[in-house]
Amino acid sequence: MKLKKNFRLTSAQIILAGFFLVILAGALLLMLPIASMEGRVTPFLDCLFTSTSATCVTGLVVYDTATHWSLFGKVVILSLIQIGGLGVITTAFLIRVIIGSKISLIQRTLLQDSISGDNVQGIVRMSLYIMKMVMAVELGGALVMYPVFARDFGPVTGAGYALFHSVSAFCNAGFDLMGVREKYSSLVAYQGNAVINLVIMALIVFGGLGFYTWRDLQRNKLHFSRYTLQTKVVVTTTVILILLPAVIFFFAEYRSLPAGERVLASFFQSVTTRTAGFNTSDLTKFKENDLLIMIMLMLIGGSPGSTAGGMKTTTIAVVVGTFLSMSGRRSNTVLHQRRIPAKTVRAAFSIVLMYVTLFLAGGMAVSAMEHRSLLRSFFETASAIGTVGLTLGLTPSLHVVSKLILIGLMFYGRVGGLTFMYATFRRSRVGSSCLPQEDLNVG
Repeated sequence: MKLKKNFRLTSAQIILAGFFLVILAGALLLMLPIASMEGRVTPFLDCLFTSTSATCVTGLVVYDTATHWSLFGKVVILSLIQIGGLGVITTAFLIRVIIGSKISLIQRTLLQDSISGDNVQGIVRMSLYIMKMVMAVELGGALVMYPVFARDFGPVTGAGYALFHSVSAFCNAGFDLMGVREKYSSLVAYQGNAVINLVIMALIVFGGLGFYTWRDLQRNKLHFSRYTLQTKVVVTTTVILILLPAVIFFFAEYRSLPAGERVLASFFQSVTTRTAGFNTSDLTKFKENDLLIMIMLMLIGGSPGSTAGGMKTTTIAVVVGTFLSMSGRRSNTVLHQRRIPAKTVRAAFSIVLMYVTLFLAGGMAVSAMEHRSLLRSFFETASAIGTVGLTLGLTPSLHVVSKLILIGLMFYGRVGGLTFMYATFRRSRVGSSCLPQEDLNVG
């Protein structure tokens, strides 16, 4: 008797495998002596952590990027950031398109799942549009920041710094090269520099909006009524999540700064907290209430089909919309005068439950093993699963198990809750319609 086994992977499993292989390859490259300043082999776990953080566009580091890694190591990290920002599958298909390879229907479907596409039709054109937009925005950001970095670091080094920080900001990665001034200092030295602040913020927001949102905004300009529901929700939620925290930070944290720097610092902290990981302030001096606000923002993250991680703006919008609909005794969740399907509502609540559970479990585990406060530990795990990269200084001193926890959270946060669930769990063969129904009292 001849047995045949079908080992065909699902789209979600291929996406997970792709990220894993890129992370592993990056870790092995970073282990090479040529990747470190001292010409020595960096321990595998630390390379794996750095590779995961770069590929998952997080920004948490165990070594200062500027002072530990050589030019080769920095190029590897920047390449991983770019691949992770675009998405492993998207990058692979863009290479195939550039070299002229034909894309099959199955491959187009995989690409659609990778960039959260609406349908297969036109998916290759969309991928080319993404590539052109990414190159234009990243180069544009680098050109605007170049005069500042050229003044501070020289024309050649300044060009490298401008490109590195532009790619890192657009991909919402948060890696920086400012350790040459002070280790782990991020952009604190540029707190009052309007050019650096505004360009980095613009790159972060643009990268976190999502590829399909870009196209809709480009087509319909400022005509809000013409936007798709996805774009309306993304834009509305993004604006709210930038303005409200900025007002809170303005009145709570930056009273000692001059008016102009106070506004810049408040908005920068609001924007970067959601997914980027840059900072222009010493976060260890923030009040506990504001740190809790930052934890919530980090968990929310960016938007679907973007370079950002986290639960996503649309997910939190559906959850809030459901609460408001329930408060108004509506039978359906409504956003912008549109009913949201029940399956989308279930998916949103499942994602929130998974993120919060992993964030809390990871934080409690790190707190217990490292003997650190729960707030500091929760801040690190929120930063990891939200792929943000902000830290209260805990990450570089973590032990092996804690590093592995953050690696797992970063990986989960980048591939996405639904992708991870679809790749891990098999579809049930018993449909819910086949089972008897019975009501249950809740609340």
